[in-house]
Amino acid sequence: MPHFEVRIHEEELDGKVERKLVLALTDALVRVYGEQARAMAVVELFGIPRHRWGIGGEPAAVNAPIVSLNLREAALHLPGTDDAPRQLIRSVTDAVAEVFGESVRRHVSVYIVGVPAGRSGVGGEVDPPPAA
Repeated sequence: MPHFEVRIHEEELDGKVERKLVLALTDALVRVYGEQARAMAVVELFGIPRHRWGIGGEPAAVNAPIVSLNLREAALHLPGTDDAPRQLIRSVTDAVAEVFGESVRRHVSVYIVGVPAGRSGVGGEVDPPPAA
């Protein structure tokens, strides 16, 4: 299950932007993997007060969202999805810039985390189950 975790200045979350960001990130995933990915996308937004965020030893003055996308490692090598990490980074960055404006583009950090088979689980069960 593709899982986005977004860390962003709390002050950027105004009750309206959350819905836009969740939709934009979901659409970013769909642009790379197709419409079937929409139902699997999970997006969590974590607001961090500006005074609790620093860059270069100083409080962060700019909006610099950090987006981590955790998904099965195998999804990074699916047939028909050439260079998935690059496509995902570009698509996710475009989505964040779409919501917050082009001025944030150069500050957006995107981390693609490929989880190896057998290293995640739901309900106490390894997902996917080990091959017999």
